[in-house]
Amino acid sequence: MNFSNATLDKMFVHFVGNKVHNENLVISKKQVNLNDLLRDKLTSYFLGKFNTINEQYSFAHPSGLKYNEVYGFCKEIFSGEISFQAGATEIAKHLYEQSVHPKINAGELYICFFNNCTIDEAKVDGIGIFKTENKAGFFEVTTGRENSSVLYKEGVDLNKLDKGCIILNKHIREGYIVSIIDNQSRGELAQYWKDDFLKIKERSDEYHFTKNYLTVAKDFIVNHIEGEFEISKADKSDLLNKSLNYFKENSEFNSSDFESKVFGDTAIIESFQKFGSTYLEDKSIEIADTFSISPTAVRKQSRIFKSVIKLDNNFHIYIHGDRQLIEQGFDKNLGKKYYKIYFDAES
Repeated sequence: MNFSNATLDKMFVHFVGNKVHNENLVISKKQVNLNDLLRDKLTSYFLGKFNTINEQYSFAHPSGLKYNEVYGFCKEIFSGEISFQAGATEIAKHLYEQSVHPKINAGELYICFFNNCTIDEAKVDGIGIFKTENKAGFFEVTTGRENSSVLYKEGVDLNKLDKGCIILNKHIREGYIVSIIDNQSRGELAQYWKDDFLKIKERSDEYHFTKNYLTVAKDFIVNHIEGEFEISKADKSDLLNKSLNYFKENSEFNSSDFESKVFGDTAIIESFQKFGSTYLEDKSIEIADTFSISPTAVRKQSRIFKSVIKLDNNFHIYIHGDRQLIEQGFDKNLGKKYYKIYFDAES
């Protein structure tokens, strides 16, 4: 996705309160009057963070895509079946109906229509839905000829977007392309924006396939394999390194090839396959057996692939390479375990 050439065409601003606290829903009847400066500032504020987001979603619903409310409103807006004002009003009403958790904050809801959004080198329109829930303080200083005045005010922080999503008019039958931001919600509150209001799922693309497969492999090695097989911490670290290196060294993924090169042992492969099948079913995740590897997803996941052996409170051993250069043993005289590490030079 690229929004460097996107322009804000029109916008409505509503106020969505917390329904269980009997806060109001205020629907604006008029579009915001946009001059060139305001248009540029708002476009940068709303879309700037999305240029660095790689995860893409699509609308979904367990009973069928047509039952997803936001998908339906966006489809009617894009097709011209209803006016942008009518669609923006229905979106605000739908969000208000989902604002039933006692900790959900009231705030302004901005419904925007963008032109010239870029996805896969194609120009498409986009609908943006953004919510500001927190205000930042600032001083307004007025300087005159003989004196100055200072006023304290509160407003929206231009460097922080609380909640947002952009819906691009592409892949309509699959639920559009949706990207989201939610900087305020964690745990149960995160469901309100992503699951209750938008009802979105991960797109079946190379980014999510790569990210999810690495997650499954790491979970299996770190939390599961030790319960079925006798395996040392060094061997577990070696498997983590092999898993990550496979994705770094190949452009195409093949599940059979991965299992053979990383695990090798038939019993471990069968255990991994069973674990992966259960994991994906429990979390309603789909991963293809073959796919193009996403370098961006590999870079992101590599941050959590730390091959570290913690020894009491004295040492941490970080293993990045050849498993054969580290040995484990037991010193009978000291009554302690030890690791022997071989190397050519210090750096």
